[in-house]
Amino acid sequence: MTITVRRDGITGTRHILRIRAHEIAVDADPAGGGSDAGPTPHDLYDAALAACQALTVLVYARRKEIPVEQIEVAVDRDASEERHGVYRLSSALSVTGNLDAAQRAELLRVAGKCPVHRLMTEVKTEITTRLA
Repeated sequence: MTITVRRDGITGTRHILRIRAHEIAVDADPAGGGSDAGPTPHDLYDAALAACQALTVLVYARRKEIPVEQIEVAVDRDASEERHGVYRLSSALSVTGNLDAAQRAELLRVAGKCPVHRLMTEVKTEITTRLA
């Protein structure tokens, strides 16, 4: 699968991200010289964790017949030390439904093992950039 990003026009910083049949506007925030016409790349990185945790919890709960109703994941970023090699994300999982304490603990454990969490913390990512 190929993901593409193409500049939207020739004056601003807004780009269009294409993933399969989906299009998402991305931009730099005003502090980065953009007009905030979409999420920043850091926002998308953080959102990948939130989305993966939510989907992982839902699929697991369905498979185990845990009566989950709503799922919300809130991710907060602390990038204050990013230039020193530390990028902190804090994830808060909220689930509703007729759940006991053991089921809640199990869902929290599962959220912490979602594929994107593992990718961010356990896998070495190698990137090659070339001119096309």
